[in-house]
Amino acid sequence: MTLQNIALFQAMGAKMDYLDHRQKVIAQNIANADTPNYRPKDLTDVDFGRVLTKVTKDGSVRMRSTQARHMPAYNNVQDPRNIKQKMTYEVAPGENSVILEEQMIKANKINIDHSLMLNIAKKNIGMIRMALGNQN
Repeated sequence: MTLQNIALFQAMGAKMDYLDHRQKVIAQNIANADTPNYRPKDLTDVDFGRVLTKVTKDGSVRMRSTQARHMPAYNNVQDPRNIKQKMTYEVAPGENSVILEEQMIKANKINIDHSLMLNIAKKNIGMIRMALGNQN
């Protein structure tokens, strides 16, 4: 059995591939910050609901609260689709709508997510090595 056969490592590999591709898209946006008529691009986030549907039978997870301080059930929380999202962008005189600050924030978030995936992989490999008796 190899590490590629373990579902956790497959998921981490897929996330790393997504982050790599997204970093390339954001870098292209930054490189074209002065290109006339350029519109920034981005990858769509993975739809967790669709992934959950594939994993569970009916696509739902039931939440049970045993204490009053627990989070409320999903039907008691405001639906995030009803919240207005910022859709306006600054547009430069050359019809370029790349905002460097936004792109740099996205690049930094990608870097943080990438570091998180690496740390999770290192910790899991360490646990596997420990379980096998190899402490080095």
